[in-house]
Amino acid sequence: MNDNKKKRVFSGIQPSGRLHIGNYLGAITNWVAEQHQYDNVFCIVDLHAITVPQDPQELYHKIRELALLYLACGLDQKDCAIFVQSHVAAHSELTWLLNCVTPLGWLERMTQYKDKSVKQESISTGLLDYPVLMAADIILYDTDMVPVGEDQKQHVELTRDIVLRFNNLFGETFVMPEPIIPKTGARVKGLDDPTAKMSKSSTNQGHALYLLDPPDVLRKSIMRATTDSLNKIAFDAEGQPGVFNLLSIYQALTKKSETEILSEFEGKGYGNLKKQVAEVVIGTLEPIQKRYADMAADPAYIEQVLKDGADRVRPIADHRLYVAQKHMGLRK
Repeated sequence: MNDNKKKRVFSGIQPSGRLHIGNYLGAITNWVAEQHQYDNVFCIVDLHAITVPQDPQELYHKIRELALLYLACGLDQKDCAIFVQSHVAAHSELTWLLNCVTPLGWLERMTQYKDKSVKQESISTGLLDYPVLMAADIILYDTDMVPVGEDQKQHVELTRDIVLRFNNLFGETFVMPEPIIPKTGARVKGLDDPTAKMSKSSTNQGHALYLLDPPDVLRKSIMRATTDSLNKIAFDAEGQPGVFNLLSIYQALTKKSETEILSEFEGKGYGNLKKQVAEVVIGTLEPIQKRYADMAADPAYIEQVLKDGADRVRPIADHRLYVAQKHMGLRK
């Protein structure tokens, strides 16, 4: 159904919290490196964000901040469609159609729903329905591949179940997407707790290295990073998770081999390692922050980028929605 010779890739990030070095190394650098290889659809999934309470003004700001960071990190709007989910109405409309063929039991077994629901006094229908909206996001664009982390793979598997069920009930309608787990990209952990994944919504000071943090904040967070009392530098994820986390960040940003890095830090202490990691992180983020600031100075620029992105993908989404409606008997 995708007539473009390039395979289509769909990916999205919620405009909640703040993007950090883990998002950059684990996802965005891969997107930038491969953006000319595929037909890319990058969505800012604001409808997913409101499945939990959000401050409206802050959400509006975060949507634009995320879009600017996409561009500042190197995504080229000529090769990628960058748009806001709610600006293309077909996302919401297709979700309702999919709701009507998705068994409730499929949604109740989702791991992320279980994890999030126990933390809230009141659970919204949207939180339960989150995976169906994600399925609509993906299949609206005849998506071939969905790059996801292990924590989101279950959602793509559910999308495949929904596609199979819909196609069996109403005839061939949607492309079957494939989840792609990136083989490269550091799995960055929290600086304060190197056994837990770095989170963009954490409120703990010194937990993450956010892409827009000023140099002094980045340096302070790294210098305070949890290590251990062994006083040796080794790539030992189990025995020295804190040191391993710092080395992983350093390796991902410098592209040096483990042998080169261990030789570089031989006989040196944790203080030296942290200083070097800080310099590399600050040096990497400085041009990104400059590009961000330059673009942010003209608010009309990002509004035009988001409008152009939505206009570019809307015909694809509207067509796939129309086909689904026709197959269900809602249109001629």
